[in-house]
Amino acid sequence: MSEGGDFKNKDLHPIDFDRGGKRPYYTRPMAPGLPDRVDCVQLAVDGAVLERVYPLGEMSRLQDLLADTGGSVQATFAFTKVDSGRAGATVAVEAVAQLICQRCLQGFPLPVAGRSEIEFTSGSGEGAAESQRETYATDEGLVSLRELAEEELLLALPIVAACSAPQTCGRAPTVAGEEFRDVSEDRSRPFTGLQDLLKKT
Repeated sequence: MSEGGDFKNKDLHPIDFDRGGKRPYYTRPMAPGLPDRVDCVQLAVDGAVLERVYPLGEMSRLQDLLADTGGSVQATFAFTKVDSGRAGATVAVEAVAQLICQRCLQGFPLPVAGRSEIEFTSGSGEGAAESQRETYATDEGLVSLRELAEEELLLALPIVAACSAPQTCGRAPTVAGEEFRDVSEDRSRPFTGLQDLLKKT
């Protein structure tokens, strides 16, 4: 203990760490979330490549097609200048979506991947007919990456979703507690009953 020290506080004194005195201490702000709406023209000039991951449950146009909203889509956006001089991008998506089989109405997982070459337009349709790429209208030069990813995923999904399990797909219960009956067998042999009737006559 130093000479003439504080016996009550055992000669302990406040320590100023990195505040440079008794000024208020401010922590460094957290990095803001990645932007969804981006300037496609500037990104094309920079040749930027962006990657995003979006929950499938946040994509409104997919909800009626999904048996389960869990999972996510991984999207990559590679921006570039196209031959017309406008901004363009290559949009690639990958996901495992839980779809509803249109035969048995049960959910099943389906790996989905899609890739498109896009040319951005002003929205007036000018130059869209001459473009060799899919055209996508911007909102004053801005585009939503989430909407781009959702659009590409919708294009990649099958028109009619059907699971690849023939031993179970297409079966429906007849009476509660009975074994499932494959209704496809009745469709493939419609005259089975008639043949048995002719044998009896």
